[in-house]
Amino acid sequence: MALTPRHTPTLDRPRASRQASPSAARANEAIRAFVDAQAGQEWSSVESAAYEVLLIEWAAATRGVAGGIIEAA
Repeated sequence: MALTPRHTPTLDRPRASRQASPSAARANEAIRAFVDAQAGQEWSSVESAAYEVLLIEWAAATRGVAGGIIEAA
């Protein structure tokens, strides 16, 4: 399965500026590194699941929710 990034339209309303937490920044960097390492390749189900876990960790970090993520479905 080949995954490609989705581009979402930019909202016209201004967003409140806030600094990303260190854990969110680390999660974001992990996502970037993972995607860069897989560039141009089809992802296995294991790689897709690993990516999903990274996204869940990033989402939790951006909401200030601490850990507790064990595995993705």
